[in-house]
Parts: sequence; C-alpha cells; structure tokens
Amino acid sequence: MLPNFAYSRPRKLTDAVAHLADAKNGRVHAGGTDLIGCLRDGIFKADTLVSISGIEDLHGIEETGDGGLRIGALATITEVADNALVKERYAGLAQGASEVASPQLRNQGTIGGNLCQKPRCWYYRGEFHCLRKGGGICFAAEGDNTFHCLFGSDDVCYITHPSDTAPNLAALNATVHITGPEGKRTVAADAFHMPPSVDVQAETVLRPGEIVTAVTLPPPPRGLRSSYRKVRARRSWDFALAGVALALQFDGDTVKNGRVFLSGAAPVPWRSRPVEKAIIGKKLDDATIKKAAEASVEGAMPLAKNGYKIGLFQGAVAEELAKIAAG
Repeated sequence: MLPNFAYSRPRKLTDAVAHLADAKNGRVHAGGTDLIGCLRDGIFKADTLVSISGIEDLHGIEETGDGGLRIGALATITEVADNALVKERYAGLAQGASEVASPQLRNQGTIGGNLCQKPRCWYYRGEFHCLRKGGGICFAAEGDNTFHCLFGSDDVCYITHPSDTAPNLAALNATVHITGPEGKRTVAADAFHMPPSVDVQAETVLRPGEIVTAVTLPPPPRGLRSSYRKVRARRSWDFALAGVALALQFDGDTVKNGRVFLSGAAPVPWRSRPVEKAIIGKKLDDATIKKAAEASVEGAMPLAKNGYKIGLFQGAVAEELAKIAAG
C-alpha cells in the first residue's frame, strides 16, 4: 500500500524547485515507473511528491545550434528510441533506449528518470536494512550475488547500475543539465553517478532539491559509429546481466578514438579503459577483437555466484566489436 503524501504539479521549473525545497522529504515525480514501486515497497519515504510532467520546457528532443542534440528530461524512452536524429547520429543511444524494459514502461518512463532510477538489488528492494538503506552490512557480499557487480564495489556495495541509456550517454560524451535551489549546473554524464566508496546511500550527484532538466549530446565527430549490446535472461523486462556501449570514431578501418562503457558490471556505468587501449589506433581484425574481449574483464573481481559474467562480457564485447567493424 502506498503511504500518504502531499502532491503538487507546478507549471514552472522555479516553482518545482521551490516546492522541493519547502518539503521535509520531497521527491520528484516524472514518469513514476520506479518511484511508485519504491514507495509501495517502502524503499524510502516521501511526504511530498512534486510532479514535473506539466513543465513544458522539460519535454522534447531538438537539434542544438552546434549540430548536437538536446533531450528534455521528460522525453520518454520511446521518444528517444524512435527519434530520427537520435537513430541517425547516436545509434547506440537509440539501441539502448529500445532495450529498456517493456513497451509499456518505455512509453511511460523518461530519460531523466532512467538516469536517476534506484538499483534493483534484491536485498535493497527487500526487507533488509542494508548499507544503502542506512544499515551496517551489504548482504550481497556473502549472500546471493548472482546478478551483482564485477567492478567498482570498493568492497562496500555490490549493486549494478540498472540503466541502459546511462552507459550510452557516457560513451557519447553527453552532459546532464541540473537546476536546483542554488541555480543551474552541468555534470558530465560519466560523472553523474555516485560510486559507493564516496556515498553508499546515493546513486547520483544530485543535491537536495535538484532536478535533472535535460541531457545534451555534442555534435557527432566525423567517422563516429556507436552501438549497444545487452545480454539478459529474458527478452523483455529484465535488466542487463552484461552489456557494452561503444562510441568509436573511425578513420577508414582504423579506430581513431573511442569510449567504451559496460552495463551490468558495476554500481555506476563502468568505463572500460583496457578495451579502449586494446582497440584505439588499430583495425578491428580478429586478433584485436580477441585481445579487447580479454581486456574487458581486466581487474574483475567476481563473487561466489556471478563468475559466469566473465564469459558474458567477453562474448558481448567480441560480438559487438565485430559488428561495429563491419559498419
């Protein structure tokens, strides 16, 4: 059963920020696909929900003056996946958006909400007072860690970040735009999520009262190819067991530059610099792809029940590199 809460639906961003600032324990309501479930399950409390769905400035997808793209925080996942400019210039993001959950949830959920969603760890979502909920232990360390992380836990918290759009935005050098009580600021997409060693109870760098308003993508460089591969247990609804977001800049057949992020791998979208090192300056022939696949799990620290992810990541990286090399 949902708890009692106050509800407001301002039409201006300044009013939304003010309502959040005035609330003792306020939460932003956009698509609500994660928020309502968290409230129902008692993951956190809220005495006030501030709906931002009526703020027109937060909707839409449009080209920027420099040839990049602005995606309003309230653009639905379906809108991102189906947008012609996204598919043409940032194919990896369109693919990632199309892999989110089910059609019904993509129609309701927003890009801002997808970036800010809570982890899916069954201890965090269950009746366990774990570290992320203010307790004294991460139960996944010695418990059922079948779906937990290989990287980035810092021996603190073993969640995996659930977003399929976040690793693609990070790979594409996107910027997250934020407005709050202290004004506006921007954060690089690859710095938006919070490592557990810094703050185990926070998933993002958002401060109290702040709202994600938009995401911007820079103009695609010449020779850019991007893609996303997601491995999951079921075709729909499931979150990534392993995934890879590629944004590679080619000069002929050679990878001139590139960024590689893994999903289902760590508490944040995980940049795989070993894979980048293995492929930049080289042609994606069989030998290079094999080395890159092996490098994708460099530094991995599997737990008792998630060692199968080693092979999943190696296979996903190898297949997606071969696919992107073929153009």
